[in-house]
Amino acid sequence: MEERKYLATWNRYLPVIRLHLKKSLTEEQSFKLNITDFESAGSRGKSGYTFNLALENGKVSNNISGSAVARDLYEALKSDEAIKMLLQNKSVKISVGKSFVLSIKTSHISAYK
Repeated sequence: MEERKYLATWNRYLPVIRLHLKKSLTEEQSFKLNITDFESAGSRGKSGYTFNLALENGKVSNNISGSAVARDLYEALKSDEAIKMLLQNKSVKISVGKSFVLSIKTSHISAYK
């Protein structure tokens, strides 16, 4: 298994992701990714680049083991101090669908669990 082949690509997107993460506190955010950035990093063939990444308080809360694209995004997110602060006490869902649009939906984690 090739490790971290999408990490450099995600690192280039971090400033945009950071901005959209901040804005996602008030409304769901989405923006189009450049598919050629990811195809040049590694071909996903028929499986594509779609994934769902659920974060609770900055930690992954769903299974992303089958998606190198999602795993590398998580690695990039947790290496950015500003993003780590934005993820604290939040439930964040990041997804990429077949149309190659990245969506970010954020909600606060309730203190009453």
